[in-house]
Amino acid sequence: MNTTPILKAEDLYFSYDNENSHSLNGFSLEIFRGKKVAFMGANGSGKSTFFLCCNGIHRPSKGTLYYCGEPYDYSRKGLLKLRSKVGIIFQDPDTQLFSASVYQEISFGILNLGVSTEDARQEVEQVIEKLEITPFRHKPTHALSGGQKKQVSIADILVMHPDIIILDEPAAALDPKHTAMVNKIVNQLTADGITVLMSTHDVNYALEWADEIVLLHKGRALMHGSPLDVFTDKAALAQTNLEQPAVLQLFESLCKKGILDSSLPLPRNLDTLESYIENM
Repeated sequence: MNTTPILKAEDLYFSYDNENSHSLNGFSLEIFRGKKVAFMGANGSGKSTFFLCCNGIHRPSKGTLYYCGEPYDYSRKGLLKLRSKVGIIFQDPDTQLFSASVYQEISFGILNLGVSTEDARQEVEQVIEKLEITPFRHKPTHALSGGQKKQVSIADILVMHPDIIILDEPAAALDPKHTAMVNKIVNQLTADGITVLMSTHDVNYALEWADEIVLLHKGRALMHGSPLDVFTDKAALAQTNLEQPAVLQLFESLCKKGILDSSLPLPRNLDTLESYIENM
């Protein structure tokens, strides 16, 4: 078993105002390959800033980031290599899409890595089919719906076979149908063994989906642990302006009323809670 973190942040600092304040303020973290990690916290806690540092868009003013045990190389060549392995999907896909058509958009990144035209074509075709983009593959990117833009943004990264995919509020501004579609794609990524980092305010989704939760507060990692450890720490949740997931609140209420036995394992979704009630 490889005990080297795929991504490590060591005492990171980052400021947008010449060190007068810090969006990252001594942030440290280790993430291991294949994990599904949800990043949560109040707006301004440092989630997006950390993600931009992970992809090399921002460079910390102090501290070190490591990918597979090696410190980040901020040369042009080093950043090109890094961004083929650590991809980010922005909250607003309009900040990411710039090519005239969907096909050109998905092709751009892999061609920029020096892959041959024929090999790139095969890779693009595979990802278009995998993410069900075929019906709008030749459309202009500006004419896509919000959900379609999100699909193409993910395809942009997936075609380069990254080790890590970062999603910044992937369901932001999407209707329930397209939120479900994006969640399905995320499940495909994790099934393929890709390490997925996601910022979200949806505690119910994070409880069920994530392997680990990172709570950020004032540019630091306030807590990093399993979903059940984090979501049962009411003091930490209060500091980060988060509520306990509904299924845990309901389970606690049912136990207090004597309807369920408090020795039962904490449920991570409503299906588990319903099974407890059915088997009373």
